[in-house]
Amino acid sequence: MDTIKNILNKIIELFCIGIMGIMTLLVSWQVFTRYFFNKPSAITEQLSQYLFVWLVLYGAAYVFGKREHMKISFIRDRVPNKIGILFDFIQEIIIAFFAFSIMVYGGFLSTMRQMVQMDASLQIPIGVVYSAIPISGVFIIFYSLYNLINISKKKI
Repeated sequence: MDTIKNILNKIIELFCIGIMGIMTLLVSWQVFTRYFFNKPSAITEQLSQYLFVWLVLYGAAYVFGKREHMKISFIRDRVPNKIGILFDFIQEIIIAFFAFSIMVYGGFLSTMRQMVQMDASLQIPIGVVYSAIPISGVFIIFYSLYNLINISKKKI
């Protein structure tokens, strides 16, 4: 399971780095055409907005997998270790449930509904943009299951 997590981390890292590089080029081109030719490109603006959405969703899944996300731990820090481990376990279950019900299931339904609507400037289905929601939800569920396994190894 550690190998799969490391491979997934590397894939998401490279994907986010690639998105950031492409966004940098697109926004630079947008600024250049706006100020030097007085004719901004609508395609680069829209594409960079969509890539930013993907960057946020995949980046959030990546940070969740590394367990570097923000968490409020003042209650957990004040209880005995065994109860704290139980809190961590319950937290991971709630996160997995949220990721499945809202991101994977709801995101998939939204993605399918939006496949018929086309973006005006890029001429791609809006569902392609929405597809980042269920995909990042699947990543979060994997990371949550990985965390549950590691928490259960601590022997509640």
